[in-house]
Amino acid sequence: MIDNMIEVGRHCLQDEAQAILDLIPRLDNSFVQAVEMIFSCKGKFIVTGVGKSGHIGSKIAATLASTGTPSFFVNPLDAYHGDLGMIQRGDVVMAISYSGMTEELMRFLPLLKRRGIPIIGVSSNPRSPLGRQSDCHLNIAVDHEADPLGLAPTSSTTATLAMGDALACALIRRRNFRESDFAQYHPGGSLGKRLLSHVEDYMVSHDLPFVTPTDKVSDTIIEISRAKQGFAIVMDGDTMVGVVTDGDVRRAMQNWQEKFFSLTVSDVMSRSPKTISAHEPLSKASEIMRHNSIHTLVVLDDDGHPCGLIDSFACL
Repeated sequence: MIDNMIEVGRHCLQDEAQAILDLIPRLDNSFVQAVEMIFSCKGKFIVTGVGKSGHIGSKIAATLASTGTPSFFVNPLDAYHGDLGMIQRGDVVMAISYSGMTEELMRFLPLLKRRGIPIIGVSSNPRSPLGRQSDCHLNIAVDHEADPLGLAPTSSTTATLAMGDALACALIRRRNFRESDFAQYHPGGSLGKRLLSHVEDYMVSHDLPFVTPTDKVSDTIIEISRAKQGFAIVMDGDTMVGVVTDGDVRRAMQNWQEKFFSLTVSDVMSRSPKTISAHEPLSKASEIMRHNSIHTLVVLDDDGHPCGLIDSFACL
């Protein structure tokens, strides 16, 4: 029974993956036209659909809204009861119906046409009623649904969602949408923290661990343990000349053994530590640490002097 369930799951994933791959050769001038219609829209971009198509449409609208396209989802049923007032001349509508014949949607489209609203149709049949009423049509036909009965919207909804993501990605490139723009739409959570915060907002700046090149390594262990930062900053007067980490100390103990207690900091320190300005974005600190496989950076002030420490946990 367990093996059978795994096999069913694998078939489902294979079928849905194939449904997405089958979309690739269908991307043509209609896709470009859809991107340009959305990009050139002077008003709002509205996505509409019923049932599962509606759920997928809501996600597509959310993705576009978060990547620079003012957009939202409207249920055709709600449009009949007042929400039609949300749609005005200058807007663009994307209507989703796999069959292209959904009754509630077909009764909604003439209301849009009378207002002069351009329509991007998304269905499995360009010659369907939806396809014929659309100014631009995107074909999301699939060979078959992925569920064992071949009935439940599975491959078709996956294909529709993927087409929506393809539009969003193309629009990101078309708008030259940058990471800084993305941050403005995602101020909350860890993503907003990384993109909008700066190193100085999260660095440790008090009671920093400092040692000198002539200090005994054995004494440095105490300073590293006291500060609980995993390393100490090595200063020669007002100049930072390196850092010594608890890893440096452990390796020195292993390599030097009985001579360990005669070592000074200059014997074991790293002389080219990675640093970052206090004013840099937190995302830059995370990138430096990830690229160099390290966990902590020394933070420098405007004069190039150490003023804090930032570790990878602060960037999460």
